[in-house]
Amino acid sequence: MKLIYLLPTVMMVCLSGCVTQRAMDNVHNDIDAVKGRLFTVERNLTGVREESKESVSSVAKGLKEDVTAVRKLSADIQATIDSTKNEMQALNGKLDDTMLAIKKPTEDLSRYREDADKRIIALEDRILKQQALLEDLTKRMTELTKVKKDEPAVVPLTPDALYMKGLETYKAGDMPAARDQFTKFVEQNPRHDLAANAHYWIGETHYSEKNYESAILAYQEVIKNYPGKEKVAAAMLKQAMSFRAIKDVKSTKYVLKKLVEVFPKSEEAKRAKDLLKEIK
Repeated sequence: MKLIYLLPTVMMVCLSGCVTQRAMDNVHNDIDAVKGRLFTVERNLTGVREESKESVSSVAKGLKEDVTAVRKLSADIQATIDSTKNEMQALNGKLDDTMLAIKKPTEDLSRYREDADKRIIALEDRILKQQALLEDLTKRMTELTKVKKDEPAVVPLTPDALYMKGLETYKAGDMPAARDQFTKFVEQNPRHDLAANAHYWIGETHYSEKNYESAILAYQEVIKNYPGKEKVAAAMLKQAMSFRAIKDVKSTKYVLKKLVEVFPKSEEAKRAKDLLKEIK
């Protein structure tokens, strides 16, 4: 700054031409002194800048470390808060479960009592009805016992007589009664010589009522279980006719061809051939 103020003076001295050599030397010395002071000031200023920079850097570094520490502490505190919240939620959930667990047995017990009361009432009602039925049955049994004492004893039918009764009932047109009698005969006499015939007539009762599926099964009993009996050919023919009635052409043809193959000289075989021609 001092150099700036001296420059006009120097210029004026030089311009005037009155400046002596000594004065010039003094001026140069002053200029050198000013330059030296300026150099010293700049050097000091540089040192101050370096110190300031280091100080600022140190402060910034410390501040950064402090900020990092604060952030970490904040994160730890937040994690602790979140963990505490989760624990509180878990505790609330356990508390709710505990309350439900305490409440449920009470509700179940209440429902069980209501259900038990209903069942007891229903059971008592059923017992009363059963007692009434038992009293009525006892009364009827007493009346029947008195009637039976007055009636002559019923002599059970022989197997042949039971079979003939079923056949007579069939001819009379009472298919359900005839079926019951033939079924009774088969149950009581499964190995009787007329057992195959009884099965055949059971099939006939179904066929007469157009219950063809049941007829097919009854005829199959004859075909399957009594292969050596004379009713087998007749059962096969009527089974084929039953299949034809329900429009099962494939089964009809199969049974008819089997009938012709197994019993070629029988009257049923002749009828089977005629039916095969009709089906074609």
